[in-house]
Amino acid sequence: MFELKRLSTTAIPSALAKAERYRLLNEPEEAQSICEDVLHADPSNADAVRTLILALTDSFPHQDGKTVSRAQHLVAQLPSEYERAYFGGLVAERRARALLSKGGPGRTLPAGDWLREAMRAFERAEGVKPADNDDALLRWNACARLFQRHPELMAVDDERTAPVMLE
Repeated sequence: MFELKRLSTTAIPSALAKAERYRLLNEPEEAQSICEDVLHADPSNADAVRTLILALTDSFPHQDGKTVSRAQHLVAQLPSEYERAYFGGLVAERRARALLSKGGPGRTLPAGDWLREAMRAFERAEGVKPADNDDALLRWNACARLFQRHPELMAVDDERTAPVMLE
């Protein structure tokens, strides 16, 4: 097995810029790798955590639930309540969109659940937002419009949420 080489701390700013470029080129795995190198050199680098979360969500259409769990774990590491709520909403929204893009039976109910979770997170973020920052409002509206375009997402599986009655 190969031993990974360590990134110097002075190279972190340019490495993060490169990670963002890879995200824009739709190469999330490259961006993830760079962010992992940055976090290995500086475990508390919040910019690397943010970029890694976004890169992970970029890969949701092609990955399994482990990627979602990893993104959620990283969200918990963000420094502010606003960021934890906002990025938590992004993770949920992008998971819903990934499920919808895959299509097929059994995708509508989970996608609707993820979308509702996203909207709740964006509402929490809106309550603690920095001044002049309406990003959470914009994302909430995007989710609402997705519900408008796909009313089937409004369905809720009562059987999943109903209490189990034992004899």
